[in-house]
Amino acid sequence: MKIIDTHHHLWDLENNYYPWLMDLTDDFVGDHGSFRKTYLIDDLHRDAGELDLIKSVHVQAEFDHNDDPVKETAWLQGVADDPGSRGMPNAIVGFADLTAPDVDDTLMRHAEHANMRGIRHMLNYADDPGLRSTEQAHLMSNPDWQRGYRLLANHNMSFDLQIWSWQLQEAATLAKEIPDVPIIVNHTAIPKDLNADLADDWRAGLRALAEAPQVSMKISALSMMDQSWTTEMIRPWVLHSIEILGVDRCMFASNFPVDKLMTTYSRLWNAYDEIVSDFSEAERDMLFWGNAEKYYRI
Repeated sequence: MKIIDTHHHLWDLENNYYPWLMDLTDDFVGDHGSFRKTYLIDDLHRDAGELDLIKSVHVQAEFDHNDDPVKETAWLQGVADDPGSRGMPNAIVGFADLTAPDVDDTLMRHAEHANMRGIRHMLNYADDPGLRSTEQAHLMSNPDWQRGYRLLANHNMSFDLQIWSWQLQEAATLAKEIPDVPIIVNHTAIPKDLNADLADDWRAGLRALAEAPQVSMKISALSMMDQSWTTEMIRPWVLHSIEILGVDRCMFASNFPVDKLMTTYSRLWNAYDEIVSDFSEAERDMLFWGNAEKYYRI
C-alpha cells in the first residue's frame, strides 16, 4: 500500500529556534519532552520503516514568529533538494501572519521555493488560554486577516485550516465568502473528546464547511486527543469525516513527531488501513495517496 503523509513536521533544534519546543512550555498535547529533540527527514523515514511512504507534506512547525518565516521554507526546500531525502518533503506549507501589512511580500518570497504550496496560520481559539494558538478571537472574520487570506489566491496557494470544532461555522462562512482559496482542514477538525458521542458542534460545523467545494480535510491527530486511543475509538471520527466530505476530499496523515507521544507510525497507519479495509481499491487509493497528490499538487 502506497502512502503519502500529508501532515508531518521536521525541526532542527541545533540550528533553528522553535519557541514552543525550546522554551519548555507544554500544552494540551502533554509533555513535550519526548519530542523536544531534533527530528529530521531521516527520522521520518526511520519511523515509517517498511511502510511504502512515497511522498510527504511538511506543515510549518512554528519557527519564531519574530523571525522571517521564509527561513523555514528555504531550509525545507534544501532538505527536499538533497538526494538523500527521496524528494521529501514534496510539498511545503509555510507560515505567514495574514494580518501583517507586508504579507504579500512574505507570500511572494515563499513562492520562490519550488515545493511551496500553501500557508498555515493557526487559528485555534478558546476561552481557556491553554487551548489557544492565537490571542485574537474571530480572526477569520477580521477584515485585516481576510485581506491577507485573499492574497493566497494570487500566489496559487492553499490554506491549511487549524481550528477547534466550535470554530467550524465561522470557517464555513469564510469559505463561502472567499471561494477562490482552497482550504485543507487540519487534524480532523480537532474533536476535543474522543470518548464522547460525535460532538454536535463538530458534526454540524463540518457539514456546513463541506458545503464549500474548495474544502478538503486531513484525517489526523486523533491520537493526539487521547493517549489511550484505540482503533475502535477513532473509527467513528474517521468514517463520519469521509461520509460528510466524501472519499474524494479526505486524506490521511501522521502528525509526526508530535503524535509519536501517543503512537508508533506503523500502528497509526495500520489503524487507518483497518478502518477502511472494506472500501474499494480506488477509494483506498484516494485516501492514502491520490487525494494528497491532487490537493497538494505533488
